[in-house]
Amino acid sequence: MTVQFELRTELSLPRHEAFDLSRSIDAHVGSMARSRERAIAGVTSGLIGHGQQVTWRAAHFGIPFRLTTMITSLDAPNSFVDEQVRGPFRRFRHEHRFTESGNGERTTMVDLVTFDAPFGPLGRLVEKVVLGRYLRRLIERRNTYLAGIRFSD
Repeated sequence: MTVQFELRTELSLPRHEAFDLSRSIDAHVGSMARSRERAIAGVTSGLIGHGQQVTWRAAHFGIPFRLTTMITSLDAPNSFVDEQVRGPFRRFRHEHRFTESGNGERTTMVDLVTFDAPFGPLGRLVEKVVLGRYLRRLIERRNTYLAGIRFSD
């Protein structure tokens, strides 16, 4: 069973800045301080681009894990997609969309997350009962962090 959710976040940034901020490895690390998430391979700082990969190490639910994602689609400054290449999910896809608002001084950022947990029926139970809500809150925290910082090239 696939879990899918969508989040909308208003950022007080022009679209190109919001787009780059969302691709920033450094901003991601800052937003995930609670889980001690670190970029350990591939692009480990700065902006990640199309076809590039990053491997993350983090601890969630007290369990350490590694996740490698790749930017599989990029249409600057409108959207990009990162997908799991290796990691704990059977499938994980995160689409990021950006639209201008407020005369170009604000941006609506939309996150569309789709994933499938491993482990058959047990995984489907975990994804439905725990994992979907947990990932949604994790990305909400990330977006709150991004909304509170100013980014520049």
